Amino acid sequence: MNLSLYAQMLKNNAKGISSYALGSAFYIMLMLWLYPSIAEHAQVMNDLLKSIPSGITKAFGLENGMGDLESFLSGEYYGLIFIIILSIFSLMISTQLMARMVDQGSMAYLLSTPTTRAQVASTQAAVMITGLLIIMAATTLAGFAGNLLFISDPGAFHAGNFLRLNLMGFLMFFALSGASFLVSSVSNDEKRAMSISGVIVIGSYCLDLIGRLSEQTGWMRNLSVFSLFRPSELVKGSAEWTGQLWILLSIGALFYILAVVLFRRRDLPL
Repeated sequence: MNLSLYAQMLKNNAKGISSYALGSAFYIMLMLWLYPSIAEHAQVMNDLLKSIPSGITKAFGLENGMGDLESFLSGEYYGLIFIIILSIFSLMISTQLMARMVDQGSMAYLLSTPTTRAQVASTQAAVMITGLLIIMAATTLAGFAGNLLFISDPGAFHAGNFLRLNLMGFLMFFALSGASFLVSSVSNDEKRAMSISGVIVIGSYCLDLIGRLSEQTGWMRNLSVFSLFRPSELVKGSAEWTGQLWILLSIGALFYILAVVLFRRRDLPL
């Protein structure tokens, strides 16, 4: 890893990282601001959810209903908006850090300096992971701030469950961003890298979504990394999350290591 390159690349991507971090923080604050009004009509909404097939509510993380804050956040934010924001971030930034630089020729210029390929790839990986950490830190802090500002019931928000939820969210996208970074590291074309990474991320989400619809399609969840992130169970403290934590950590580490190794060995266009 090259510290001067790390600082420069982090500076170059600071605007993008900040935008995603502020967007995630804004949305979770918005959810917490809306919750007191929604809680007044929770019974009506829960009755409505009961009329919907259980497969549909489970697919969208609404099986716990909307009667308490944690169920509301897990379904309305972490079940969809959070996934959209972090998926876009993982696809965009991983492609910009590697494939775009190769496609535009700036990678060849960078490698003409006394910096090895392994240093460049590991530094770019560190920038990617730092960006994820910044977004998750902003989301977590915004959640605590929103609770203090908008939630009057001190027992509605459980800090331990919330921290666990954000930790597992980070690790899921550590794994997914690792896959995107790997694709970007072996690609010469930015658009192609984006397309392949998009298919991986979106396809994985679709497999998990379809797998939650019924018992007949449940096997599809085993093919998706999203099955290891279960917001509705994490907020209730019922998820067996320690095993999933190590699986996600191992998957992400493997992808990033492979990206560095393959980038070091590959042929680059002149």
